[in-house]
Amino acid sequence: MPTWPAPTSTSRPWTRWWWLGSAVDSAGLTREIKDLADAGFGGVEVTSLYGARGYEAAYVPYLSRHWVALLSHAITEAGRRGMRVDLPLGSGWRTGGPRVPEADVNLSVRLVPTVQPGGETLFVAQPRFSGDSVKRPAPGGEGRAIDPFSATATLQWLQDFGDRLSSVPRGAVRSYFHDSFEYTGNWSASLFDEFARRRGYDLSGELRALAGRGDTTRMARVKSDYRETMDELLLEHFVQSVTKWSHARGSLMREQAHGSPGNLLDLYGLTDIPETESYGPLSGADANPLVMRFASSAAHVAGRRLASAESFTWLGEHFSTPLAEAKRAADRLFVAGVNHLVYHGTAYSPAQAAWPGWQFYASMELNPRNAIWRDVPALNAYVTRVQSMLQSSLPDNDVLLYWPIWDSWHDAAGMRMDFRVHNPTWLTGKPIGAAAHTLNDDGIGFDFVSDRQLSSRVRARGGRLTAGEARYRVLVIPSARHMPVSTLETILRLSRDGATIAFLGGLPPDVPGLGAIEQRRAALATLRASVVLDSAIGDVRSARMNRGRILAGDDLHALLAAAGVEREPLATLSGVQVTRSRRGDATQYFVVAGDSAVDAWVPMPASSNTVVSMDPMSGRIGVAESRVSAGRREMHLRLEPHESRMLLGERCRVNGTVWHDGIATGPAVPILGSWDVSFIGGGPALPSPFHAAAPAVWTGRGDADADRFAGTARYSVTFDTPRTATRFRLDLGRVLESARVRLNRRDIATLITAPFSVYVDSLRARGNVLEIEVTNLSANRIRDLDRRGVPWKIFRDINFVNIDYRSFDASSWPVRESGLAGPVTLTPLDR
Repeated sequence: MPTWPAPTSTSRPWTRWWWLGSAVDSAGLTREIKDLADAGFGGVEVTSLYGARGYEAAYVPYLSRHWVALLSHAITEAGRRGMRVDLPLGSGWRTGGPRVPEADVNLSVRLVPTVQPGGETLFVAQPRFSGDSVKRPAPGGEGRAIDPFSATATLQWLQDFGDRLSSVPRGAVRSYFHDSFEYTGNWSASLFDEFARRRGYDLSGELRALAGRGDTTRMARVKSDYRETMDELLLEHFVQSVTKWSHARGSLMREQAHGSPGNLLDLYGLTDIPETESYGPLSGADANPLVMRFASSAAHVAGRRLASAESFTWLGEHFSTPLAEAKRAADRLFVAGVNHLVYHGTAYSPAQAAWPGWQFYASMELNPRNAIWRDVPALNAYVTRVQSMLQSSLPDNDVLLYWPIWDSWHDAAGMRMDFRVHNPTWLTGKPIGAAAHTLNDDGIGFDFVSDRQLSSRVRARGGRLTAGEARYRVLVIPSARHMPVSTLETILRLSRDGATIAFLGGLPPDVPGLGAIEQRRAALATLRASVVLDSAIGDVRSARMNRGRILAGDDLHALLAAAGVEREPLATLSGVQVTRSRRGDATQYFVVAGDSAVDAWVPMPASSNTVVSMDPMSGRIGVAESRVSAGRREMHLRLEPHESRMLLGERCRVNGTVWHDGIATGPAVPILGSWDVSFIGGGPALPSPFHAAAPAVWTGRGDADADRFAGTARYSVTFDTPRTATRFRLDLGRVLESARVRLNRRDIATLITAPFSVYVDSLRARGNVLEIEVTNLSANRIRDLDRRGVPWKIFRDINFVNIDYRSFDASSWPVRESGLAGPVTLTPLDR
């Protein structure tokens, strides 16, 4: 029977650890690292930024000898507890600081029209400092941002940064890190020379088009060439440089490429740990799982073991996000191919700071001062089990989906074009977005792929496309209108070598850019003419290319069917999301239910004799029920709303306990008796205990202490078993917000998400003691502070804002229901 892999520092979740003002000390670091390790974290990313008012005397200048000594202490303490440490390339975000010379600063350009004596208007480029400084800097880290398009600026910064960290042993930092690309500069001192060398013509002669004047088509082509050049400079001068520098120090490089004007797939893929970002509420436009898939795609195609995500940023309003919502956000990332979560996050706070201590303005407040911390270990155990399975398996997607970035770059509007996680119309408004949406909805696994990756990473072997250890059935080209000759040459070579290529909307009719355009158009036309689509199956036309095939048509479903790609049976279940991977000879699925429960028989994975069901929330493992129906083998799958499961389709027969929750033999019976409610931890003061005939929330009872309380209450009752049975489902009903369950002095479960239920065995006939420890959110306590005008928002820079980036004020919030609302019931089951 398979088991859960042993946890490692990498399979456990990490958190971004903010050092406000770097006002930390050795004792505090040791204390917080212990708290983090005890909660199940595997590592921290140390990010220094602005400080708290009133603590200026404790500030430690960034990169000073004292600061480096504190970092070294944190690394040592983390190592003692089996944890690791990552470090950004600067304080706050945007790389830069006080020692960036004038020649290396971030640049923007003004294209200034000048009227010549003959009346002709020419444009002159006037580069200047973009205004970008380090964002949210730590004391000692303030200063201007570097020019990331400049090799000189990048290398100079790395030299200085490395010199100041020279006492940190090689390999002590697991990975260096670069946050999302929030530089605004659109120029570089060497751009004219670089452009001429790379594009073959002089950009200074096309400044009129770059400025948005003249023929629209010419503008689009010049700007496409400009954007391609900026992409190359960013990739070669910054991302390659910082990755090489990290490796020279015995460390990895973790990179957030989103927000940049470069090809995200290439930028992510150059680093060791590509990292996306989960931003905003799950229902918002900024939490698009298709965008998150760019980082995991780059990891799969480049053969990287980890695909990371900055997780839970602005998932909800401060102190108002339950662990259940974090679990749902984590599941969305896992389905998108991410397997390494870095929570956003945890603020260091000195022991003497009054509650709620120091906080960061865009955080979920995952720290020991927040009430939800008590049950964070249950969330972390869940994440660890899922990540341990995902990290130790190989990707197994069917489709490579080409990103025709040239169609985005061929745009006469604007200059720099950024690819952000926020409102990503660059994806959703293009044919590739529609194709990705269709694949995602159909449960067909896919990875995005770039031109460079097709050329350098992808090969055709045995009728499949391969990239590292990833294998694909088909490469889909989604309605590309512009494509470099070299890319089409690569695609046709892959087909001749045995791959299946599907052109949705036909072969690309034109090349991008302006330089040598007629020569390149002629070469593209020759390649197009070599593809003779002389066969047809329905609406799909095809051409045999030596050992492979070219397919063309306007219907993605028809193209996929012709390529032998079938919809995943599990994904046909309403609302279910699934991702597939390979684990040795087994086929592994991570399955998540939607808003509705699932209770269905579904076809077993091909070539599987047994399916092992693994519940990452409880740790339970069993053999899924199976049957033969209409000549096919099926397995039984039962999931509550938003519940998840790992399924392993094993080729060999696996002996073990059959997964069977039981069938109800009678109605749910309320647990009767006198319920005692006592408050066991939290603040600002412990409310008075109370008694109730049935479970009831502790708010709204006329107790002011209870209405402002954040923490944990124990609900206790003694009851008799309602009827003869050996197995029951214990349902807690409505829980606000998480619960630990003890039955007859034995820990049963920690429940952080609905439905709050657990299976129990061997109840006594009489005198069972049930204890339910319910923890609420900290919202009511924060509300109380703001109603009383307590000055807890004492931070510099942005101080503390709400989710809409306005000044945070909880004084008008209603009291949030807290506690055990119930009803608490027992349902007898037949084994």
